[in-house]
Amino acid sequence: MIDKKLVAWGSSGNIIREIAEYGAERAKVVGAENVYNFTIGSPSIDPPKCVHETMERYIASMPAAQLHTYAPAIGIPEVRAKAAKYLTETFGVEYRAQDVLITCGTSTCLAVLTRVLLSGGGRAMTFTPYFMDYKYYAESVGSSLTECPTDPDTFQLNLDAAEKALTPDTVMLVLNSPNNPSGVVLRREGLEGLCALLERKQKEYGHPIYLVADEPYRELVYDGQEVVYLPSVYRNAIYCYSFSKSMSLPGERVGFMALRQDMDDYADVMAACIGVLRAFGYICVSAMWQRVAVDCLGATSDLSVYKGNRDLLYGSLTEMGFSCVHPDGAFYLFMKTPEPDAEAFCRRAMKDDLLVVPGDSFGTPGYVRLAYCVSRETIERSLPTWRKLAKEYGLQ
Repeated sequence: MIDKKLVAWGSSGNIIREIAEYGAERAKVVGAENVYNFTIGSPSIDPPKCVHETMERYIASMPAAQLHTYAPAIGIPEVRAKAAKYLTETFGVEYRAQDVLITCGTSTCLAVLTRVLLSGGGRAMTFTPYFMDYKYYAESVGSSLTECPTDPDTFQLNLDAAEKALTPDTVMLVLNSPNNPSGVVLRREGLEGLCALLERKQKEYGHPIYLVADEPYRELVYDGQEVVYLPSVYRNAIYCYSFSKSMSLPGERVGFMALRQDMDDYADVMAACIGVLRAFGYICVSAMWQRVAVDCLGATSDLSVYKGNRDLLYGSLTEMGFSCVHPDGAFYLFMKTPEPDAEAFCRRAMKDDLLVVPGDSFGTPGYVRLAYCVSRETIERSLPTWRKLAKEYGLQ
């Protein structure tokens, strides 16, 4: 018998992509310039110059058969060594090549770690708002995801709520900062407080609680905001990184996970991760792209473009009377809807070809997510429609 849960997931689809596909069809009717599509978090600016230069260097210097061959499922050894060296030198936590696994972005990291850490029992936990697939990863192994609320005004961590949400069954906590969908960067004070809480709960429960740092937006921050490197403050933190967002390489599917060699049950967790990759039928990341991406670690696209978009969109919407938590990172704006039903607001906006995603999908009803990794012209052209909605809902 086919698992009914899998059927339900496949039948329900992904609301972000569903709305985006609607926008693509509308563009054929009214013209792409007249559809204001803020749904998909796909980078709109070019990769850093070093990406194409490095790719061309490899193409010119390496035999094609070697450049395009199968790579080891866990990554090319010298690529893993380069990633480990970068992490060690940048964040002061010592990693070796064998501590790093090259993956198809952070999605693969999270899917693998969920299966490794939850298959033997136990539950996962995260903070709202959160990326919707966390729940599917947990449920796919017969577990569940505990949703812990954050401060409703800032989306910063609420440690009292965290302590109530933690139970003896909690073995995995996923943190995403800068956050999708809110753009919030979690502050050091709250994170250090959370890590101290986890240390205490580990002793109380008698087992590790692994903190999974989901960080595809690490470099995508504005105004000098600090993104705390979680493995530097918590021994049982597992770092997950992707080149998709800050380096504008979403379609190349390159990322990695890194485990501290002194974390609890290191050998078993690492072996299980490799085993899950094998069980998933995972072959390898593109041999060329893992070489190119890791050689460019630390480089970013021109992030000033996104900062300009953020300033324009946030400033305009708040001036119109809409309420938004100020985003310090990523390329998302999380806006409170002027009516309680966020999906109803999305449907109303769609009538004017303004496409946003309801916050219900991110565990936070009453909000919508706007991905502002679009052209500045799209934002400018959308503003009259936003003003129309503001007047209609009595905000102006």
